[in-house]
Order: sequence, then C-alpha cells, then structure tokens
Amino acid sequence: QVQLVESGGGLVQTGGSLRLSCAASGRTFNFSPMAWFRQAPGKEREFVAAIRRSDDNAAYADSVKGRFTISRDNGKNTMFLQMNSLKPEDTAIYYCAARNWGRTSMSPQDYQYWGQGTQVTVSS
Repeated sequence: QVQLVESGGGLVQTGGSLRLSCAASGRTFNFSPMAWFRQAPGKEREFVAAIRRSDDNAAYADSVKGRFTISRDNGKNTMFLQMNSLKPEDTAIYYCAARNWGRTSMSPQDYQYWGQGTQVTVSS
C-alpha cells in the first residue's frame, strides 16, 4: 500500500522559513514525478512545485519562485520543500503528491497518490 506522509508544517511569522518533508512508502518513486500542492480555506487546490528525478527537473508556481526550493532524496524515498521568506498568503494546507509515470505536471488530476497534508500558517 502506497503512503505519502507530510511533516514539517507549523506556525511562522512573515519572513520566516519552514521545511516540509514527504516520506513515501509502499513503492519507490525515484523515477516518478512528485509535487507539492496547497489549498487555502475557500480556495481550490493549487500547484506549488514539482520535481522529476533531480533538482534539475524542477518547476515552480510563479507565486513561490525564488522563495521555495523543491528537492528529493531518492535514497530515502523522500521529497522536501524549503520555504523561505514566507508570506501570509502562503498560509494553506500543503499536500505532497506522486504520479506513476510521465513528466511533472501542474494539474492535480495527473497525480495518483496523495498525502493527508500539513498545515502551514504564516502570521503577519
């Protein structure tokens, strides 16, 4: 059974940093695209960042480009999201996702596996 488990969320002040982790189990995702999405109250789930095999194949939403960095440790079947210069508008539940094949995608519908999410709250 495939499981994705996020951790690292919390409460931080504007300008602060957090590092999210997504640990995968049940299968290896070393060659599969993985991504972070987020969902704020009353809003649709939106793309944050995605990565394929390595940091060289990363994609970011314009709203986080230059502030967030996605990475992965294939040896540990784990993905990370380093979030710097956080803003109140970054407040949301952050979800990690993985897909069986293909390229990185910004569409949630393309991902077959999801974690349960971790709350990130940025106070002003």
